[in-house]
Amino acid sequence: MKKSALPDPFEQARLEKGYGDINDQDDPVTMILRLKDVRKCAHNWKTFQSGATPGRIVVPSEVNIRETRQIPFEVDPPMHGTYRALVESWFRRPLEPAYQEKLAKQINEIVDEVLTADAVEVVEEFALRLQSRALTLLLNIPYEESETWISWGTHVFRSEDDPLDGDKANILYDYIDEQIDNAIENPGEDLYSVLLAAEVDGRKLTKEEVKGVMILTFAGGRDTVINAVTNSIAYFADHPESLVQLRENPEITGKAVEELVRYFAPLTHMGRVVTEDAEVCEHAVKADSRISLCWASANRDASAFENPNEVVLDRKINPHVSFGFSHHKCLGATHARQILKTLLTILAEKVKSIEILDLKENIEEWGKFKRKVGYDSITVKFKAR
Repeated sequence: MKKSALPDPFEQARLEKGYGDINDQDDPVTMILRLKDVRKCAHNWKTFQSGATPGRIVVPSEVNIRETRQIPFEVDPPMHGTYRALVESWFRRPLEPAYQEKLAKQINEIVDEVLTADAVEVVEEFALRLQSRALTLLLNIPYEESETWISWGTHVFRSEDDPLDGDKANILYDYIDEQIDNAIENPGEDLYSVLLAAEVDGRKLTKEEVKGVMILTFAGGRDTVINAVTNSIAYFADHPESLVQLRENPEITGKAVEELVRYFAPLTHMGRVVTEDAEVCEHAVKADSRISLCWASANRDASAFENPNEVVLDRKINPHVSFGFSHHKCLGATHARQILKTLLTILAEKVKSIEILDLKENIEEWGKFKRKVGYDSITVKFKAR
């Protein structure tokens, strides 16, 4: 098996019954595993809600380390649409040529740097730096601020060993509070200032609402982008012919991005809270219990994907759900896609091959399911063309 391979631990349960059960901090979760069921539940916001107690729809639950509601992530329609409309155009800025030019400059610089190194630890030295620097463009703040975020390490929302330990999350909360206060005193053209000047239902957003958007922006796109970048580097190390394929057929780069995020599914799943007794996969779920929409399992559903456990860079039909589904599709998807598209283009242009020197896999445990989501560390040698 290739080192970059991500086996599908959900296949048997998906085929046999369509769901799995896990316990999360004494708040059990029914994992929905089939693509059609995941999409159906994601669309049914009245029965499976996002606007529950802040932190409860996240798996593992964050109710013990967070009180601020993430916006619009933890809000249901119709208010979800109202909040989303405030920021939709801002999060589509990665489609602008000037934004793309700046992003390409950032990624070219980091790729040029690693090409001269004897060894690079991809998670900390490449993916984290790339993600943090790109975030300065999304927030429209000075590039230098990325050094602060890099210093936090890859996990900004929970301690690595204890989901109930909120000390690390408090670093992020205190930082955002400080930045909001700075924007109130000295408004500019950054996202903080834009949110503070915005109105919803004829009123200005509160500081708590602004904080909710910013927490989501920082936390929601961090581990996911880092996982996507790191897994892609590992894949190209195992498959140098894919770099040649992209170089010779640049028109498939967009499809390659979608295929890599389908296969690697940087976020395993996301929860919902059940509002009334219901049934999924012929399985009863009680009101006030939780389900999770298992993106990683749905993306390997053989009823929707031909050869689902293979990476097909030019896959033509690809209804993956790595960026969510229905009204809660990821706001940061445009930014993430542009990062990956730019990275793939530059790697194909400049890199001949990548050699894996050492690695430590990151294995998530969900009851009986053990899923490789990426790497705690992976050291490689980039070889220039």
